[in-house]
Amino acid sequence: MSEIIIENVSKTFTTKDGSVEALKNVSLEIESGDIYGIIGMSGAGKSTLVRCINYLEVPTSGRVLINDKCLGDFTEKELRQQRQSIGMIFQHFNLLMQKNVIENVCFPLYIKGMKKADAYKKAAELLEIVGLSDKQKAYPAQLSGGQKQRVAIARALASDPKILLCDEATSALDPQTTSSILSLLKEINQQFKITIVIITHQMSVVREICSHVAIMKDGVVQEKGLVADIFSHPKSAVAKELIRKDGGSHSDHKKSAVKEEIRSGKVIRIVYSENSAFEPVISNMVLSFGQPVNILKASTRNVGGVAKGEMILGFSPDCQLIEPMKEYLRDHGLEIEEAEEYVE
Repeated sequence: MSEIIIENVSKTFTTKDGSVEALKNVSLEIESGDIYGIIGMSGAGKSTLVRCINYLEVPTSGRVLINDKCLGDFTEKELRQQRQSIGMIFQHFNLLMQKNVIENVCFPLYIKGMKKADAYKKAAELLEIVGLSDKQKAYPAQLSGGQKQRVAIARALASDPKILLCDEATSALDPQTTSSILSLLKEINQQFKITIVIITHQMSVVREICSHVAIMKDGVVQEKGLVADIFSHPKSAVAKELIRKDGGSHSDHKKSAVKEEIRSGKVIRIVYSENSAFEPVISNMVLSFGQPVNILKASTRNVGGVAKGEMILGFSPDCQLIEPMKEYLRDHGLEIEEAEEYVE
């Protein structure tokens, strides 16, 4: 069942320099209990979109439905009630710096009218879930970035949300801390069956935790679907760019060598899973056809808990057997596409 339905949503902002179309006819469906990624570079419109999901931004046109109820039909009071079921965490944590950790988590409970003793009890339970039982009396200034985000997650969970929106929640964190926060979000998703929407500009975040993804550019959804499918068969230029950047950068020497290889011969990208990685397919192909290939780039990534690898292969300019060799690779369970977009 689709818990969140975004139908033809557009959002235009009026500025002193004129109108800016932040979103253009965006449509998405997010299933209950899913971890859904919305990815794009700066200015893609993803943060505006996530703010439309809880109507912090009212769409210029289109509809947002939560459990088949259109947010545009709600009164302001009904919207406030709806937002209690939608938690939100941010890049810069938004903690109350003058309050200690447990008071930060209690804050939304006090707003709901919960008594202090009951609020403290619930807050303590939530801090245990996020691994911060020993930091109840600490103040935000005494915490690391990862600990601050854990407090923010506990605070977001205090209202028993059905949906958790994460707007660049790991962007200010180092890679190891990011991984631990993503693991915590995955545990929360499984334990509480909370639908999680993750806004990010990092493909590594999407492939580590998300099952589905929408890729945005200039306010438009360029591509959407299963993360594993888009990693294996990206169709849009922006998806290919994000995957290429996720593979890490090359030295200038390697970049120019690869560019030269592209100019001088045929280049393809192959994708393989852990099930197709045991047989030495490339070596066997070279032996079978008697034609050399260059491995220009190779990497392995975790995509939704499954090991997925990729290689960029270069064929010699005078090779006459490229098509049969590509067919050989397909017959051995490897996925193939043209590769120029994956090399700078």
